[in-house]
Amino acid sequence: MAEHMPEHLEEIEYEGLSANAGLGVSMAAGALAGITEHAVMFPVDSIKTRMQVFATSPAAVYTGVGNAFTRISSTEGMRALWRGVSSVIMGAGPAHAVHFGAYEMVKELAGGNVEGAQNQWIATSIAGASATIASDALMNPFDVIKQRMQMHKSSYRSAVDCAKTVYRAEGLGAFYVSYPTTLTMTVPFTAVQFTVYEQLKSLLNPHGAYSPATHIVAGGLAGAVAGAATTPLDVAKTILQTRGTSTDPEIRHCRGLVDAFRIIWARDGAKGFVRGLSPRVLTFMPSNALCWLSYEFFSASLSRADVPGLWVEC
Repeated sequence: MAEHMPEHLEEIEYEGLSANAGLGVSMAAGALAGITEHAVMFPVDSIKTRMQVFATSPAAVYTGVGNAFTRISSTEGMRALWRGVSSVIMGAGPAHAVHFGAYEMVKELAGGNVEGAQNQWIATSIAGASATIASDALMNPFDVIKQRMQMHKSSYRSAVDCAKTVYRAEGLGAFYVSYPTTLTMTVPFTAVQFTVYEQLKSLLNPHGAYSPATHIVAGGLAGAVAGAATTPLDVAKTILQTRGTSTDPEIRHCRGLVDAFRIIWARDGAKGFVRGLSPRVLTFMPSNALCWLSYEFFSASLSRADVPGLWVEC
């Protein structure tokens, strides 16, 4: 095939494909990457949610990832680990499309695509934070539904059923009570994640050649660092998003981040802020690696279709 292709087409570089493709490709690649990431790691995320909740029943208290997996699968069945995945699939596509689209647009406007620019890391941090603000506005209601369905003995059997029940019982505010906390967590998470990823990618792959291994390593390490650093905020977010399922009056009337932090400190001390740390890191390391690998792959694949003459028949 190569011998029939024009010389200039043979030299097209992988990193150049994404830049030439435009905003639409970034959004489509982001949507596909987001769905892939969340669906694959969903059972571990379910365990993390249960470990972060202050459960009143001993049956819903877990000592670790292995303990949680064994007990949930043996008492509730493996399907319980997948409850709520439909909500993630419905929300992750649009949210990640907006996320990556905003990231690429802001990064370009801030000068982050200028090779050798001194403010490159600042531009990527701003782009990452901006992308998160936009995507979380779309994803937050779906995340609330997901966590309600992940709870021990959840009575919801579909995302639509859960959404209707929560809306009738708690109103529209229930879907956004955690949004400020989510932003407080995900803005630094995304800024750290994108910055670490871009720096590691440049370090491991300075020539910009197509390298799946680079995206896996850089994405995985970036996810682990960002996930661990923001775990305390994630614990608070989980309390806010599942407060409607609690029989504890204090938790049910938790109004925001400050209230959540006060409850965590009063009931579990400093260790309460790292509840679910292991499954969170276990979730973000492979899922972030998969997300970036998928994003870069889909971005390159979709971009190739936009390059005239690239798919020349042999």
